[in-house]
Amino acid sequence: MSIVDAGLLDAGGVQLALDGPLATITLHRPEVLNAQTPATWAALRGIGEALSPEVRVVVVRGSGRAFSAGLDRSLFTAGDGEGGPGLMSIATMSAERADAVIAEFQQAFSWLRDPARVTVAGVQGHAIGAGFQLALACDLRIAATDAKFAMAETGLGLVPDLGGTLPLVRCVGYARAVEICLTGRRVGAEEAERIGLVNSVTPVDELDDAVDNLVRALLNPQPNATRETLALLHSAADNPVPEQQLAAERAAQIRRLAELSALLHNA
Repeated sequence: MSIVDAGLLDAGGVQLALDGPLATITLHRPEVLNAQTPATWAALRGIGEALSPEVRVVVVRGSGRAFSAGLDRSLFTAGDGEGGPGLMSIATMSAERADAVIAEFQQAFSWLRDPARVTVAGVQGHAIGAGFQLALACDLRIAATDAKFAMAETGLGLVPDLGGTLPLVRCVGYARAVEICLTGRRVGAEEAERIGLVNSVTPVDELDDAVDNLVRALLNPQPNATRETLALLHSAADNPVPEQQLAAERAAQIRRLAELSALLHNA
């Protein structure tokens, strides 16, 4: 794989650990509850661009007692914030430039939804705003019992703009997504599991083990079978035409059978 620049990771407060087919990304700014800056997003985007196809599972974690408490407070001041342009700085840009800047921020999260690999968020403590959207960017979420999710943007006069709206609606439905976003209330781990926001809840001191067990299970299937299945599930979530989804399943299965047949003949 390409090497992610260490300076980029350090500036963003992000750590990357590689272990064969597993990559673990850790937000490492525990003194500010892993609050995010544009430098954080640059580091995440750099990781997404550098990971090799051999990486099949990506785990996203936060160090300390929180997953991520959202945007760093410096971004709300006039001018540039820590690690990049602040919100009011973006407001002074042309519409085209502002659109391009926010699109770059979104790329830090969007690659986590690529069917090339399975992504897992291990969430403890606060997952607020940008932290909530980072968890939503992952395919699967395991929450510790102390996890608290909230979409705080509307209370600040903003909107969720890091790709969180679509996966939230997919997880909990339109009406509940409206209520969560517009009230900004905190959703605890038990409720999050009940409404489909997380896959499972575990005691805080067992979160690492629960994530490790899930990773082992995810690495069992053949890599291309996993990728094809993920792609089908992604398209099923957006495809209102059953015939098109059936055709996509047929095409994927034909590719799988061709690969398996080639493996048998070469054995």
